[in-house]
Amino acid sequence: MLKINCLLAFFLIAFSLVSFSQDDLMDMLEAEATEELGNEKVQATFKTQRLINLHSNETVKKKTLDFRVTHRFGSVGLYKAHDLFGMDNVNDIRISFDYGITDYLQVGIARSKRQELIDGSFKFRPFTQTTNNKVPVSIVLLGQVGFTPQKDPDSLYLKTAHRFNYTYQLIIARKFGPRISLEIAPTLTHRNIIRRYVNPENGAEEQNTMFALGAGGRFKITQRTAILIDYFYVFSKYRQNNTTTPFYNPLGIGVEIETGGHVFHLVATNAAGIVAGNYLPYNNESWRGLGIKAGFNISRVFNVGKR
Repeated sequence: MLKINCLLAFFLIAFSLVSFSQDDLMDMLEAEATEELGNEKVQATFKTQRLINLHSNETVKKKTLDFRVTHRFGSVGLYKAHDLFGMDNVNDIRISFDYGITDYLQVGIARSKRQELIDGSFKFRPFTQTTNNKVPVSIVLLGQVGFTPQKDPDSLYLKTAHRFNYTYQLIIARKFGPRISLEIAPTLTHRNIIRRYVNPENGAEEQNTMFALGAGGRFKITQRTAILIDYFYVFSKYRQNNTTTPFYNPLGIGVEIETGGHVFHLVATNAAGIVAGNYLPYNNESWRGLGIKAGFNISRVFNVGKR
């Protein structure tokens, strides 16, 4: 009888331990599932790679090609009604192709009308915002090199190397909810050759290398439309209160419309050109002076091969 009681007690203890172990295991699995669910990467902080002038944190997915046409008409204040307030003229137009090597790395090539600029670029996204905020922001590194083959009547480009310019950006973005996304972008641009003009007001000399801080946002209105805005502040003593050659910080405002496989932007900006190597150092028109250029960005994405 004693043996039977001991045996029953043993089985009761063993059963209890197994039950507790199963409960612990289920709790652990549930916790891991919850953590994994909360650790999902935030999708579509912005709908495309560009806002208006500013790059976004978005990269092209692996084996995907993004074909983009960016167009800027002439300045409203320079033309009259018979020119449809700049619509008959072109300030700049850029055709670009960007290809996703991975979901986090893309390369691109483009050609612009302004300075006949040919540029190559890369974007790399080492960090992506997660839904549980363990990674609170997305971070993207952008590098761009431009080459101008245009004729040189003023003999500025004495060497081939003089025709190159470079832009680097650190893009930090966050999606605050289904309707609001914001980003900032410290930016460095360098031109291999410049003319050493001097600001008569403060004696500051033009520099090859410039630093700027960009900021932008997307504000969703409906399922397929949103408001876009971006702005750059250029840190340059040469450009401060320069009465001989006024300079203005680029500001862009636009409307984003999704139509099937296309994303369409209708924009207005005072930016001179489309590439940062143009609109940061050479922006001589302001919103107040009607240096506003209407324009559009249109993007179409194609799958190239199996992912």
